[in-house]
Amino acid sequence: MAERHVKVGIVGAGPAGLLLSHLLHLAGISSIVIEARSRAHIEGRIRAGVLEQGTVDVLRETGVGTRMDAEGLLHHGTILKFAGEARRIDFQDLVGKSVMVYGQHEVVKDLVAARLAAGGEIVFEVADTRIEGIEGSEPKIHYTHEGRARTIACDFVAGCDGFHGISRAAIPADVLRVYERVYPFGWLGILARTPPASEELIYARHDRGFALLSMRSPEISRLYLQCPPDEDVALWPDERIWEELQVRLAGGEGWRLEEGEIVQKGVTAMRSFVAEPMRHGRLFLAGDAAHIVPPTGAKGMNLAVGDVQVLARALEIYYASGRERALEAYSDTCLRRIWAVQRFSWWMTQMLHTFDDASAFDRRRQLAELDYVTTSRAAMTTLAENYVGLPLDRGPQ
Repeated sequence: MAERHVKVGIVGAGPAGLLLSHLLHLAGISSIVIEARSRAHIEGRIRAGVLEQGTVDVLRETGVGTRMDAEGLLHHGTILKFAGEARRIDFQDLVGKSVMVYGQHEVVKDLVAARLAAGGEIVFEVADTRIEGIEGSEPKIHYTHEGRARTIACDFVAGCDGFHGISRAAIPADVLRVYERVYPFGWLGILARTPPASEELIYARHDRGFALLSMRSPEISRLYLQCPPDEDVALWPDERIWEELQVRLAGGEGWRLEEGEIVQKGVTAMRSFVAEPMRHGRLFLAGDAAHIVPPTGAKGMNLAVGDVQVLARALEIYYASGRERALEAYSDTCLRRIWAVQRFSWWMTQMLHTFDDASAFDRRRQLAELDYVTTSRAAMTTLAENYVGLPLDRGPQ
């Protein structure tokens, strides 16, 4: 069995694992990333791509933002549609910040390229991964690659392998606390070859269900419809999708979507999930391995980026000085922000979606809330400061 030693073993080559490896490299801390999927798979899977100001800043500051700045779409606000009206929230005016629309898979491509160019090691297509010894001084990650059993011995393990990964299961069940809410709807998402009908995202509340107009480029639109969480995509031929989008996104004189070829469609169920603590022994969870948010607030990848910035800084302090206070505070530091973002994502979700058991009172209250949020400067500021990203607390220094 081949065994190697690095300071940090990272399970998962999503944005969390890759950015953590990149940040550690810049701090002179060795790491290896292992990933169950192929490079083509992780670089090709389409995920949401609204980057908070803080995420944009860290990508720029660490040298992986060049393509993002060239190809990303900078948004200074967003639009809420309801009751036949469109109302804009101006982020720049309210909080002086913006967001960037740039696909998560594009971020992954940039991070993979940066790690490989710097001589970093990413081992793709591993199997039979397991973690042991996290309560000792030298945990190990065992896996097979190209038919051979291999082991990484390390000082610390970072579990960045997503909601369905193996890292969270390495924490004893009597230690882990799980908080979860499953929503009674999902999103039918499509990718279409048609220019976006708006320069900014449109969030639409309609009696027939929520809809969202997003984009991937000036030529490609990303659109979503609220639907049952277990909906059969076969029930949604292209014609029905476009008809429903036209109805739900209507608002404003003469406004209409330009329809085009739908090249991808799928249904995503929605949940809120938090696992506490995010550290046990020498294992640290980051990103979707520790938390899931409904996509309404566009926070999933941004939370992961926040986690690994906190973790990378704590590890940098540890290796520079031997102080463990920041590592010990990692879980609490991250969870404060995570729960604040969970609140915002839940709030956006309940405000914009229709619920089957909603009464006439609930529907009128929902419209009143949207009216208030889009007319009160204080309320708009609250939405804007959460949407562009709350300040990141890096914990004890």
